[in-house]
Amino acid sequence: MGHIINLIRRAWGVFRTKGIKGTVAIVKEMDNQMDVPSFYDFIMDDTPIEFAGDEKSELLNSKEVYVNWVIPEMGIGSGGHMNIFRFVQKLQDLGIKNRVYMFRCGALDSDKKLIDFINQYYILDTDRIEVYHTTDNMKPAHAIIATAWQTAYFVRKFEKAISKFYFVQDYEPYFFAVGSEYTFAENTYKFGLRGITAGDWLKDKLREEYNMKTESFGFSYDKELYTPKEKRDDVKRLFFYARPVTPRRAFELGLLALTEVSKRVPDVEVVFAGWDVGGYKIPFKHLNAGSVPLDQLSDLYAQCDMCLVLSNTNLSLLPLEVMASNSVAVCTKGDNSSWLVNDENSIMVDFDPIKIADTLSYYLDNREKLESIREKGLKFAQSTSWEKEAKKVYNAVIEGIKEDGKTQGIDFRW
Repeated sequence: MGHIINLIRRAWGVFRTKGIKGTVAIVKEMDNQMDVPSFYDFIMDDTPIEFAGDEKSELLNSKEVYVNWVIPEMGIGSGGHMNIFRFVQKLQDLGIKNRVYMFRCGALDSDKKLIDFINQYYILDTDRIEVYHTTDNMKPAHAIIATAWQTAYFVRKFEKAISKFYFVQDYEPYFFAVGSEYTFAENTYKFGLRGITAGDWLKDKLREEYNMKTESFGFSYDKELYTPKEKRDDVKRLFFYARPVTPRRAFELGLLALTEVSKRVPDVEVVFAGWDVGGYKIPFKHLNAGSVPLDQLSDLYAQCDMCLVLSNTNLSLLPLEVMASNSVAVCTKGDNSSWLVNDENSIMVDFDPIKIADTLSYYLDNREKLESIREKGLKFAQSTSWEKEAKKVYNAVIEGIKEDGKTQGIDFRW
C-alpha cells in the first residue's frame, strides 16, 4: 500500500511539472506488478562513497567552506523546498559555497531542467549556487546535509565529507501510518547525523529519543509579502488552512468545528484556502479559495477575524504570516506548537472540535477581546528575522565541521 501511495505522489509531482503527458510512465508503472525492491533500493544500498586520489587533500587545503545539500523531488510551491532554498541562499550570502543535488530527480532529469524549474518557481541564485539534478558524481564537501528522510540514506553512505547534517523540518514518520515507511523514515534519525531542526520541539525530540546532536532555528516570514492591513468590513469571518491531502493539518477536525460554529453563529463566513475543497459537502456559507497566490494571502488573512491553523506535527510558517498581516492565529496546543506560539500572541485550542467551536464562537461574539492578541501577535512577528535564524544554521554547520574535523585529526581555523 505504501508503494502505491508513493506512486500516486510521484504521478502528482510529475503532473505539476510536466503535465498530463509526463504522467504516462508513472501510470503504466501502477498498472504493472509493484516492484518494491527496486522502488526502495536506496534503502538497501549502503556502499560507501569514499575519497579518491587527491580529493581529500584538495578539500582540506581549500580556503572556501563547501556544503552539499541533498533535496528530494519537488513540485510547484513546495513549502519545504522554499525553506531549504531560503537557508541555502542565506548561507551563500554568509560566505559558504553551496551545492544543491536532487535525489531521484523524476521529471526534472537534467541540470538545465532543474535550474529552469527553480528559477521559475523558487528564489535561489543559481548563477552563484551550483545545482545538479542527480547525486551521481557528487563533489567532496566539508559538510553534506540531508533534507528529507529519503535523502538521509544517500547522506549516510557519502564519505567524501568531514561532517554530516540533517535539516529536519518535521517529524516525517508521522507522515505515514505505522508500518514500513514509518520505520524507513524513523530509522534515519539513528544514522548519527547532526540535526538542524525547525524549532525546539524537534530539537528536543530527536536528542532525547534518538540521541542525536541537535541545534535548532526559529521561524520568520517574508516581510515584503506579509504586512499589516486593516479589515475593510464588519463581516464575521474565519479563515481555515484547509489541506485534506495533508493529514497532519487535521482537515476533518477543523471542518467539524466550523460546522458547529456556523450553527451557533449563523452569520459567520468561512474562507477555505490551501487546497480546492470543492469535492466536500460544506453545509454553511463559505468561500473555496483553493491555492491562493502568495501576493494575495496577506490581505486575505487580514480580512478574517481569526485564522484557524491546525497541526498534528510541527508548525508551518502560517501562524507568523497571519500575525504579520494583522490577524489572529488560532493554533492547537502541544510541544510541537508552544516553541513558537502561545496564549500571548495567538489563541491556543485543544484537539477537540467542540472546544474549538466554543473558542471560535466566543471570540466571534466578543471580537473586541481579539485586539490585545492581535497587537501582541503583530509585535512578536515583527521581532523575528530570517537573517538571525540563518546565522544560527551557519554557526551550527561551521562548529559541526570543526568538531568532527578534530575527531579526524583536522584543525580547521576558519
